[in-house]
Amino acid sequence: MKKILIAEDNDSNYLLMTYILKGHYEFSHATNGQEAVLKALAERPDMVLMDLKMPVMDGLEATRQIKSQMPNLPVLAVTANAFDNDRQRAMDAGCCDFISKPVNAAECLKIIAKYI
Repeated sequence: MKKILIAEDNDSNYLLMTYILKGHYEFSHATNGQEAVLKALAERPDMVLMDLKMPVMDGLEATRQIKSQMPNLPVLAVTANAFDNDRQRAMDAGCCDFISKPVNAAECLKIIAKYI
């Protein structure tokens, strides 16, 4: 089964993502950007779902650091900031796609399936 690293500092958003992914993918959790970088490098997941606003290190910087070491790893931005400039900043950091909060389960699974 494919494994997804969920980088999300909000417990309720993390629980929602686990509910969506359960039965489809294995998953692990990082609660801030720095932890996401360390776990991505150690665990070698098949994808990262990256919240953009997190403590310690934001998701954009975490994505840049992950992509510098693992350029082929798909990183999906997951954020409540759904403006075009937010989407562009995520893509510039190395994200391959964008999922807006609140997350729609069917749409989320469809986007993930495009990449893994």
